[in-house]
Amino acid sequence: MKNKQSSAIKFVYVLLDGVSDLPHPNLNDLTPLDAAYTPNMDYLAKNGCMGETITVGEGIAPQSDIAVFNMLGYSFRDVNYVGRGVIEAIGSDIDFRDGDLALRGNFATVDDKLQIIDRRAGRNIQHVEANEVCETLTDEMKFSDRGVSLVIKPTIGHRVSIRFRHATLSFSDKITNTDPAYQKVDGMGVAKADLGRMHLEKSYAEEPTESAAAAAKIVNEFSEQVIRLLRDHPINKRRESSGKTPMNAILLRDSGNTIPKLESIRKKYNMDIASIVDMPVEIGISRVLGMETLEAGDIDDYERKAIVAVDNLEHYDGIYVHIKGPDEFGHDGDAQGKKRSIEDIDRMFFGTLRNRLKSEGGTIVVSADHSTPCIKRAHSADPVPVLFSGNIVKKDESARFTEKYASTGSLGRIMGSTVLRTAIDMIKNNSATAYQS
Repeated sequence: MKNKQSSAIKFVYVLLDGVSDLPHPNLNDLTPLDAAYTPNMDYLAKNGCMGETITVGEGIAPQSDIAVFNMLGYSFRDVNYVGRGVIEAIGSDIDFRDGDLALRGNFATVDDKLQIIDRRAGRNIQHVEANEVCETLTDEMKFSDRGVSLVIKPTIGHRVSIRFRHATLSFSDKITNTDPAYQKVDGMGVAKADLGRMHLEKSYAEEPTESAAAAAKIVNEFSEQVIRLLRDHPINKRRESSGKTPMNAILLRDSGNTIPKLESIRKKYNMDIASIVDMPVEIGISRVLGMETLEAGDIDDYERKAIVAVDNLEHYDGIYVHIKGPDEFGHDGDAQGKKRSIEDIDRMFFGTLRNRLKSEGGTIVVSADHSTPCIKRAHSADPVPVLFSGNIVKKDESARFTEKYASTGSLGRIMGSTVLRTAIDMIKNNSATAYQS
C-alpha cells in the first residue's frame, strides 16, 4: 500500500464488464439496465451527467483487453496491439519474453467432425478439472520440432493461457486463430458477426516467413494433440457420465510475441491510480501500466471491493475497479440473469460505495468496456453508457444509469480513450473553481 499524502483529487472509476445491452423480449423489450431495480446507480445518475462511449472504434466489437486499455486512455491508434495472449500470460504469472508465442484459449466441446458444440464446454469447469487436464497436456504433448516447449495454465472457468517457446527461433505472431468466433485486426481480437455453424479451424501464417510458418505449424500440432489426448480422458468420462459436456478441444486466439512497452499510468496522468481486478487479463493490464493491484476478495465479492476502494482513496488519487458479472450472462443469452446480476452489483457494490463515500467525498465514474447483448450472445459495437457523478459535477437531466439516458446526456458521444482524461480534467477544473469560490 502506498503511503502518500492525500490529494484533493479523488475518484473511483468503475467498468461494468459487458453491462450495456439491447432490448430483450424476456424483459418486455427493455434492456437489463432498464429492467433492473438500481436505486444506487439511479442516485449517482441524478447527481451527475451522462453520455455515450465508443470504447475502441466505430464498428468494432472489441474484446475486454483492448477495450479496457482504451478506457484507461491507451488507444494503440498509431501502433499495432500486442495481442491479448501476451496480456493474459503476464497476468497469469507465466514467464514470457520477446519471441515467445502467447495465446489465450477456451476449453470447448467439439464433435467427431470438429464442429463446435459449445465454445465454453458448458461453462461449468472446476479448477481441479482444468488443472488435471492441463497437466496431462503438458506431460504428454510432443512436437515435431524438439526445440519447442509449452506452458499451459488454467485460469478461471473455461479459460487457459498458453505460451510456446523455441530454443533458437523467435516466433512470429502473424497467424490466424483456431477459434472461429474471433478475428485479428491490427493485433486486436474482434468478434465476428453471423457465425452460424462453427468448426475448430486450422491456423495459417499471415506472412511468408519461417517464424510465422513455424508458429502456425506448432499451433496446429497442439490442436490435433489436444483432440487426441482429451478424447478419452478420465475427466471427460466423469463429466459425460454426470451429464456435462466434455472439454475435448481448446480454441486459440489473440496471438502475441512481444512484451508491450507503454507509458505508465502514473506518468500519463501524473496521478497514483490503483486497481481492483480479478481476471488474468485485467491483472496483466494493471501490471503493464504499473498499477498496484489491491486484494479485494473473490470475483463476486462486490461489497468487499467497494470497501477496499473507499479505504484506499486515502493512499491513492484514483481507484480503478473492473466488475465482471454482467458479461457472463450476456454471453449465455440470459437476460433475466443479467438483470439480477446488475441488481446485485447495485445493492452490494454501489450501495456500499455510496454509504462509505458520504464522508470522503470524491467523484465516481461508471461505464463499461463493451456491450454484450443477450440476443447476440457476443460483444457488439454498440456504444455504452458513461456517467460522471459527484458534488463537483455539473448535473444534466439523467435519472437512471441506462442506455436511453446515456443517449441524451450532456456529455454527448465520446471516444473511450478520452473518458478518463475528460473525467480527471473535469475534477481538477471543478475542484479549483469550488476552492476559489
